[in-house]
Amino acid sequence: MSNQLQSTTSQGTLGMRQKVYANFVEISKYPERDIYQYDVVVMPERGEFKKLPPPAYMRSVFDAAMGEHRQGKLKGIVMVYDSRKIAYAPERVCGAKETLELEVSYKEDGRAEKYVIRLREAAVVNTKILTEFIRGRGGIEVGEIQAALNALDLAIGSVLHLEMVGFNRSFFTREQSLATTGGLELWRGFSFSVRPGMGRLYLNVNTAVTAMYTAGSLLDGLVRVVGVREPSMLRGRLTRDGVRDMGDVVKYLRGLQVYCSHRGLRGKHKFSVRGTTARALDQESFDWEDPSRPGRTENVTVAEYYLRRYNIKLNFPFLPGITDRRRSVFPIEFCSVAENQRFKGSLNERQTGDMVKFACQQPSKNMDRIVDILKKRQLGSSAIVQSFGLSLPSRLTEVESRVLAAPAIEYGSGQRQQQQQRQQRQQRRQQQQQQQQQQQQLAVAFEPHGGAWDMRGKQVKRPGDELKYWAVLVLAGKSQAPEGAVQSFVTALVSGCRQCGYHIEEHRPPITYGNASADIAREMAAALRGIRSPAGAKPQLLLVVLPTTSLQVYQAVKHCAYRTLGIHTQCMQSKHVRRPNAQYCANLCLKINAKLGGVNQALLQSGLQEVLRGKPTLFMGCDVTHPAPGEQHRPSIASVVGSTNLEASRYAATLVQLPSRQELVGKLQEVVVRHLKLFHRATAVKPRRIVFYRDGVSETQFTQVRDRELIEIQRACASLETGYRPEITFLAVLKCHNTRFFPMGRDGDRTGNCVPGTVVDRSVTMPGLTDFYLFSHAAIQGTSRPTHYYVLHDDAQFSADAIQQLTYSLCYTYAICTRSVSLVPPVYYAHRVAARARCHLLDMGVGFEEAGSETSSASTAAVGAAIPGIATKIIKVSADLDAEMYFM
Repeated sequence: MSNQLQSTTSQGTLGMRQKVYANFVEISKYPERDIYQYDVVVMPERGEFKKLPPPAYMRSVFDAAMGEHRQGKLKGIVMVYDSRKIAYAPERVCGAKETLELEVSYKEDGRAEKYVIRLREAAVVNTKILTEFIRGRGGIEVGEIQAALNALDLAIGSVLHLEMVGFNRSFFTREQSLATTGGLELWRGFSFSVRPGMGRLYLNVNTAVTAMYTAGSLLDGLVRVVGVREPSMLRGRLTRDGVRDMGDVVKYLRGLQVYCSHRGLRGKHKFSVRGTTARALDQESFDWEDPSRPGRTENVTVAEYYLRRYNIKLNFPFLPGITDRRRSVFPIEFCSVAENQRFKGSLNERQTGDMVKFACQQPSKNMDRIVDILKKRQLGSSAIVQSFGLSLPSRLTEVESRVLAAPAIEYGSGQRQQQQQRQQRQQRRQQQQQQQQQQQQLAVAFEPHGGAWDMRGKQVKRPGDELKYWAVLVLAGKSQAPEGAVQSFVTALVSGCRQCGYHIEEHRPPITYGNASADIAREMAAALRGIRSPAGAKPQLLLVVLPTTSLQVYQAVKHCAYRTLGIHTQCMQSKHVRRPNAQYCANLCLKINAKLGGVNQALLQSGLQEVLRGKPTLFMGCDVTHPAPGEQHRPSIASVVGSTNLEASRYAATLVQLPSRQELVGKLQEVVVRHLKLFHRATAVKPRRIVFYRDGVSETQFTQVRDRELIEIQRACASLETGYRPEITFLAVLKCHNTRFFPMGRDGDRTGNCVPGTVVDRSVTMPGLTDFYLFSHAAIQGTSRPTHYYVLHDDAQFSADAIQQLTYSLCYTYAICTRSVSLVPPVYYAHRVAARARCHLLDMGVGFEEAGSETSSASTAAVGAAIPGIATKIIKVSADLDAEMYFM
């Protein structure tokens, strides 16, 4: 297989053309010469670092050395530094095989430290490769230009570091910050990165927000974290045993940098928090030799030590102390939180809500902020930027976009006889093609406007299995969900489902109350035993009323359903029981119908088959989630979904457990074989085409992931039948990027965003590839983010118009939504399945994060690099759910 990514110069032509602003600034001039990359080693005068100090400190030491030696040993040459181990210079600062040593004294908080910085040339970066790449000349991979992009990123970032607090390519300021709960505050900022475009080089600038620690008294911070009024109320709440039950406190303290200062210390002592003492300071003791009584060792408490050693009586001896890496103990009341620290933990529900409100701004305001920062910082006039040969104007780029037409959607007409519905459901699996032809005549087709619609006058396209054997399990107390209210809700749900075209035969299912703190499996089994069903008939659904939004209870319910009982469950919050409304019941109906084999809506088949040229097509989506940072003992999870009907409206899912942090999907051949068989079993035809949407991969990983996984797909096909080679189209999907587009004039929707169907496939797209940005959804608030699709391999030879229209059309088929969605449904479903991994692997904990895919940065590790010790295996679900949409 060729190492080159498949490319084409074709661009789409369909749709209404209009101009939009992109958050890109064209770099009108950039260097076409060598830039020199240096390995940097910063050494203390005595000894060495066991662990590198924080990036901000390393940068300060390096900048001090640059200031001291620039006109001497550095010969006036500017250098930019990544705060760890790499620096770049526009000219050589020493011989190619020489090591340049710079001595520097750096003073912080009244303490001066001496360091030696060693510079040695590591590589010569020829930026001419950027010109070759952006002109689309073959043979150059994205990874090959990354070093040049990194050098230019650092040059620009070095200017921003002078006035803003920087983390990687993002920079923040406390101006217009917002205090939130838990000792944190929210800061606004920007991300900056150099990006290649079609024949041009750009600076991508986007707004950003982040959570920061509130600087100041640590004691005050902990009061806010715990949520009490005063420090005295922290008694007994912060000892080590107590902290284990307080996730917010643990997250707040982990790695926090603090200063300790009291009259017994000269200056301030800065350290990173390791944890807390097991007991309060008036109980925590150690052996100490009093200087006034040499040779005599005695056991004293920490509180007593401060009184005798420094003549300081602690105000809060009933609180624990905090410890550093050396296990030294410091009273909380003497500690203060250092400035400019980013909070790296996950936000709680209240903080997340504040973050969403803080970040949510109208597109016009975000664009104005970007324009304002460009004018204010005047990056192009910086001596550092100019020394690297960069010229930067301050105006945003205008690009051409097109607005694609919305597809026609099919719903049921609601005119079928109930008897006909039952007959069709009984024959659905054996005679699906015949059934689709019958329903085509009875379907209602319409073209949505604005990316949203409702169910008024519509019924589900195809009802699922009639709901006969089901029960209600209430895990909330009767005060939260009285039995009468529960039965009233059931009546409303039955009525709502009937209006949506889905029939529930059992109007009065058994209602059982259970204990959310008890054995959930036992509570669920007890509820199912109350179902009145003939011998051999299996329960179809358990409606579970949850007391709170607790993930622990929800995951326990799903784990038992998926792995033990093999039954569909529909969870809901108890607050909805007392106030059943038609919209909520309709939403539940869509979920239940999808789970029980129905189809809520589908694309008009004539339109879909025109794009597919009548070839049976298997649509697949794939995503990989990784354990949260520091959770290397937990596996990564790959989720793969595949369509199981010709209209691409039903999907089955497969989960694969991977070694921690592995990106490549193991056992993909086995997974694809399974989905090919499921498609054939449901449709009685073999796919002649596979369209595979792959999420969670950065641009530098494209070639490796495509080559490895494409081979696995091809092997899967060949293993089923000699000569079986369906056409394969492989697309990468990136949602986590910083590209934004802003409509001009009145071209936007009611929120000021680009309208659904807006596609951009020129100017700021990747040279030499077929890629496009697509707004497939209507934004509800804030500035919407398009999804970036890359066609990495295409046996079907779709035109640009065809693959764009196909992808956009699929976004109208998400089963439980009366809106077009922002992500193509095969990937959206894969995300849902990945989220359910917490339920499949309940014993592995809940610490998963979505795989990152920032397009502007290089991968920190090779693709496939993983932490060993966890086997690759397919995670099984109950056979009764295996081919169903249990994950909806």
